[in-house]
Amino acid sequence: MDQRITELDRNNKPVSLYGEFTLTGNRKVRYGVSLTERDLIVQRLPSTHAWRNRLVLNLKDCVGCRAYRDSDSPDPAAYLTAYFYPLRRRLVSSGATRQRVEQCFRLAALQEPCANLEVAEMWAGAVRERAAQQHLRDGGSKRTLPLPFRMMLLVNPQSGKGQALSLYNQHIRPMLKEAGIPHTLIITERQNHARELVREADLSQWDAVVIMSGDGLLFEVINGLLERPDWEEAIRTPLGILPGGSGNALAASIHHYSGGLPASSEDLLVSCGFLLCKGIVSHVDLVSIHFPSSPRLFSFLSLAWGFVADVDIESEKYRHVGAARFTLGTLVRLVSLRIYKGKLSYLPVTEDSVSSEGLTNNVTLRCNNQAPSGQRPPSSDSLCENSFHNSCHSNNGLKARRTEARTCRNANKPLSSPPDSVLPPLDQPLPRNWVVVPEEDFVLMLAMYQSHLAEDLMAAPGATLNDGVIHLFYVKAGISRAALLNLFLAMEKGAHMTTSCQYLVHVKVLALRLEPSSAKGVITVDGEVVDYGPVQAEVHRGLARLITG
Repeated sequence: MDQRITELDRNNKPVSLYGEFTLTGNRKVRYGVSLTERDLIVQRLPSTHAWRNRLVLNLKDCVGCRAYRDSDSPDPAAYLTAYFYPLRRRLVSSGATRQRVEQCFRLAALQEPCANLEVAEMWAGAVRERAAQQHLRDGGSKRTLPLPFRMMLLVNPQSGKGQALSLYNQHIRPMLKEAGIPHTLIITERQNHARELVREADLSQWDAVVIMSGDGLLFEVINGLLERPDWEEAIRTPLGILPGGSGNALAASIHHYSGGLPASSEDLLVSCGFLLCKGIVSHVDLVSIHFPSSPRLFSFLSLAWGFVADVDIESEKYRHVGAARFTLGTLVRLVSLRIYKGKLSYLPVTEDSVSSEGLTNNVTLRCNNQAPSGQRPPSSDSLCENSFHNSCHSNNGLKARRTEARTCRNANKPLSSPPDSVLPPLDQPLPRNWVVVPEEDFVLMLAMYQSHLAEDLMAAPGATLNDGVIHLFYVKAGISRAALLNLFLAMEKGAHMTTSCQYLVHVKVLALRLEPSSAKGVITVDGEVVDYGPVQAEVHRGLARLITG
């Protein structure tokens, strides 16, 4: 059996491997199999028509390939099985789903079982190598996890409809086995279990930490990592998300960034599982959020106040219907539409304010008066203030400002996670270059850093993983119930910004401050309720790592 030839495939690409096999279920029919740089091509033999009875499988869609033989059988044959998940359009909708395709071949050309297995292993290794190289061949330069990589997989069995474990066994466990990715399964038992676990875990045992739940479990993991003494190293741990909740906003965002057509439920899960198996890692923005009397938190998705926050929390009672809970919650809240009073301010993005690192080069701030653990504070507040002011106006303003942000801290309040660079303390006035929104009556305020707010809500269609920008939306009081409903219906396809609604405002910002004056209300961070009251936030570009495929 020839294993290498120099012929060209259909697209005039050189064929690196060629072999003739039978299928496992039919030993009478032979197939010629060609491996090129981009495809695995299966052709039935003999064929009088060159391109008929031909199956072309793109290696971009391959998650794994393995070689094996039945050691208990006298048959000397070895077997080669490749696993693909190509996209297939749905006939009844505009969406698409990845459908599993398994190709299994029998090799029995040689008398020695070990020789047949050696050939099969050569093929399996070549298929895996070509599949892993596809993003590089298309001009990609993102980091790729070593294959196979070791994974800690956290599953919340109570998330969404309570089916996360069932979905794991049905879809994710087989896919990880096909990709040859070993994983340690940990089932969370209570709120903040994941946070405590990653805060204390020996992360050197794993190459990635993946959660299968809604967005709340990833919120726990990120904040747990940033509470570690070694947070700078810990937050570089690649994180992955598999949708198992009712919102699944980050999973929907990752699917969207990959170029996939809209998907939901199990279709979205299979897509995210496929992307996880590819092991491609990207930087992702995090946003630090401050409160008057509670510790700073880090957010990966959203900060909400008003209508959106109310719907998120009040719709918990409809969790059993999955993603449809938000639609039900929206309709209920529209019936008794509320007005929320408060003061909203922000630091806008300008043409020269975002550098390659996502931070401003020309922002003058008051020092935060905090210092990292182990560093002595400056001798006087005025020295700190003047040094920080001057650094922001120097040619190397970005680097100098970051240095001063680290040295102008109070040793009495050690900061164990990334320092902020554009936020004054929450109880101090804002710099003059901040914008204060003239209105004080709102229907909602929503700060987004990823594209989706839920599986079927593309709230910030212009957002990307690590653009260093907060997409700030607010809706002013006076909007009718019908107009607000139309906004949310348009948001399903990310078309709400084209509705020309005079009450909707969108602005790109680096930081924001919200000071509610309504006696009662709800503020959520990544869908989790936080202390109600003044809050401010700043984006940290590319602080974490995310497996995106």
